[in-house]
Amino acid sequence: MTSHLHALCFDAYDPPRLARFWADFLCWERPEDSSDGITLLPGDDTGFRLRFLPSQERKTRQNHMHFDLTSTSLDDQRRVVERALELGARHIDIGQRPEEGQVVLADPEGNEFCVIEPGNSFLAECGFIGALAGDGSQEAGYFWSRALGWPLVWDQDQETAIRSPHGGPKFTWGGPPLMPKTGKERLHFDLAPPAGSDRQAEVDRLVSLGATRIGTGQGDVDRVMMADPDGHEFCVLTPR
Repeated sequence: MTSHLHALCFDAYDPPRLARFWADFLCWERPEDSSDGITLLPGDDTGFRLRFLPSQERKTRQNHMHFDLTSTSLDDQRRVVERALELGARHIDIGQRPEEGQVVLADPEGNEFCVIEPGNSFLAECGFIGALAGDGSQEAGYFWSRALGWPLVWDQDQETAIRSPHGGPKFTWGGPPLMPKTGKERLHFDLAPPAGSDRQAEVDRLVSLGATRIGTGQGDVDRVMMADPDGHEFCVLTPR
């Protein structure tokens, strides 16, 4: 039994506004009636949804995960950046070098994302969301490969990457040095065991792979909060 990645969740001070930005920017759909909160469904092979959860805390530090978005030409890269800015994004400086060619932006609540220059061979087979790039260890990459049943597509110099057998973006972990972890992350994964399975058995499996159980989320008994080997939180939902 292996859980599937149900959603990437954003803590948001203004969930409707942040959801509108990403829906318009990615051209994803929002279901009219959703029991899953404010949720966006992909219109491509991304393979997971986005969820926006209310939080009274505003963003104060760099996220440990961000999207790397692809472009097909320099003109296309410029158009993607312009569209993001028109929708409410802004340029930010996180120490990137001009020769890297990527454009670093932040969404209306400060969540970082990059628009990658054309010709990036690592993301050549991926869609518009080329990667979910993470600050994390090789151990975390190995954990998520086993947890999701996704093969490693990169494993060199303590940098790792995995990708679903069904396609979609690559998930990457950049290796040391790692950013210090202080407080709860604003982005986390929701995993869902398959329908009809035993969630406790899946929690036990994840613990055997290196995760730790840290409680339930926001008073909700329908989710078990856990942390990966780097201490980054994720939730295990009821089977579905």
